[in-house]
Parts: sequence; structure tokens; C-alpha cells
Amino acid sequence: MKDTSHLYRETFDTAIGETLSQAIRIIAADPALVIPGSVILHHQRKAVIVRKQHEQKGLLVPPVMIVSITSRCNLACAGCYMHGRHEKPASEMNPEVLASVVDQAGDLGVSIIVIAGGEPLVRQDEIFRIAKAHPRILFPLFTNGLLIDEKMAETIAVSRNIVPVISFEGFREETDLRRGSGVYDRLLVACSRLKRRNIFFGCSVTTSRENFDRVTSDAFIRQMIGIGARVFTCVEYVPMEPGTENLVLTIEQKKVLQIVLADFNRKFPALFIGFPGDEDAYGGCLAAGRGFVHVSPSGDLEPCPAAPYSDANLATVPLKEALQSRLLARLREVPEVLTESEGGCALRANRAWVHELVAGE
Repeated sequence: MKDTSHLYRETFDTAIGETLSQAIRIIAADPALVIPGSVILHHQRKAVIVRKQHEQKGLLVPPVMIVSITSRCNLACAGCYMHGRHEKPASEMNPEVLASVVDQAGDLGVSIIVIAGGEPLVRQDEIFRIAKAHPRILFPLFTNGLLIDEKMAETIAVSRNIVPVISFEGFREETDLRRGSGVYDRLLVACSRLKRRNIFFGCSVTTSRENFDRVTSDAFIRQMIGIGARVFTCVEYVPMEPGTENLVLTIEQKKVLQIVLADFNRKFPALFIGFPGDEDAYGGCLAAGRGFVHVSPSGDLEPCPAAPYSDANLATVPLKEALQSRLLARLREVPEVLTESEGGCALRANRAWVHELVAGE
């Protein structure tokens, strides 16, 4: 029987390429954006070949790596995944280790490195140095936006492979309720600084059962496009805190979200991306290196941000070796464990079993 287990990776690679191509069409009138965008798209196509070469030798390299570079933050948002991890304080990767992790990822064929936190801009100097050293890699930067002053906006403007993605919860009421009074208006100011410099940026919305209708409305999309957003990332709510399971999208809402995002991609001059996306198309969640992996602030290589389990730390183990860890390999061997659950995250729903794998039981 022909092995078709690799087909989901080809589907994901194609989706990434199409998304980058669409981004270039959106920015077609601006050579200052099109040129670096074309370099990134060209690199993605070459990186696909590099990853396939590794796969033929038994090493599965994901196209996307999420790096949470700090747990520090200037906000304390309700339901934040970083707080919900309940981690004991651990030292952050020092600048040398962080730079080395990105260097290794680039060499192995990782196309996109998502920078997250905490609030990643508390380590802004390191972010800009890394982005400058890797102009062919795309760095979506998930930020609460409050540290983007005029000086930082100027720096971002010359770092064209950085795409700031600012967290909104919807309109003013929803955003201020979760993030703090006055935050929404401060974010509008930050967006205006980016828009004046024609920076390609977007917004990230934690999509829950409660705010679903508002954040998937034409009114919300038009308002965000009006302030300059050209990327929309709808992150499905994961119940990191007990008692919030009622905020997880219903099965019907998950299906509708994929339809809505596809419709928005046709209707509006912006990119619309769902996370974790249409898992049915990929045979389950893309975590554990199937499509992406997560690096914690201390350097632990984990299946995803919502699953803080690891048996390899990148401060002591090379990325190439860590990607072949027992934990990640075992999770990929049983894709049924990565099948979507009603709890919002398959790995969290099976966390007792995953914990046993980490413990070597």
C-alpha cells in the first residue's frame, strides 16, 4: 500500500506558499514591501526542498516554529495561556542561546518563526538583531502593542520581515474588559504609528464562544482594516484555566469559522488565518512537529504553547536532535491523539497520557 502519511505536509506547505503569495498581492503597490516579501516567498519554496531532504533521512522539520522568548509581560490578561501554564520561574534563554536556536532553525529549513511571550518586546533589541540576521525568514511578532512608541515603530519600519500582530479582543468594550481600561484606545495609537510608516501589520483575536459573532462580523473587520490591519489571526480559545471550558468554540462555530475566513479572504484586502486552522485537512493537529513546534522561554522544545511538556531543552540539546525527541516522535506516531477535541486542545485533553510520556512511563 502506498504511504500517504506525508500528504498533509505537502498540503500545509502549499497553504503557506499561497498565503505568502496573497500577502504580496495585497502589498503589490509598495516596492519597499514587495521586495522583502518576494525574498521570503522564494526562501519558503527553497526551504520546502530542504525539509523534504531531511525527511528522507528520518528527520521531520516543521515549517513553523513558535518561540515564546519571555514570560514577562506588562499586562495580566484573564485567561492568558502563559499564566495558565503555571510554570515555576525559570531563566530565559540568554541572547546567545536564543540566537543559536534561530540560526539552527534557519539552517534546517524552518520558514516562519513566530515570536511570542509574555510580551516579546521586552526583549526588543534581540528580536531586531535576529530578524536582521535572517532576512529570508518571516517573523510574525505577537504583541500586546503597548510598547510600540515612535522610536520602536521606526525600527520596525526597517525590519520588513517582522510582522507585528497586535492583540485585540474585539471592540473597545471586549478589549478593555480582558486587557484593562483604556488599552483599546492606546492600541489605536500604536496602530496609527505603524500605519503612517506603511508597516505590514495585523491583529490577533482570541476567538471564543462568547465573542464569536462580533469578531467575525463585517463591522469588526472593516474597522480593523480602517486602522491599518492587513492580517487577521483568529486564535481559537483554549481553556488554560479550569472553569472556562464554556468559552471554547462549539463544533458548529469551528466549522463556520473556516467558511467565514475563506469568505473574508475573497472579500477584503487582507489575510485571514485561523489557528489551529482546519485540522481535518491535515489529519489532526499540526503540533508536535507535524507542522509546528513551540519553544518555551527557558528553551524547552514542546508540542505547542498550550501543552507545556518537554523532554529536550535547547540550551543543552541541538535543535536537530531535539526534534527527534521521544516525546515528539511518540505523539506523531499516534495521530489519533492529536484529533480535535471538544475541549479545544487535543493534547490538553490527553495531558495525563502526555505527562506519562515525558516521565518515561
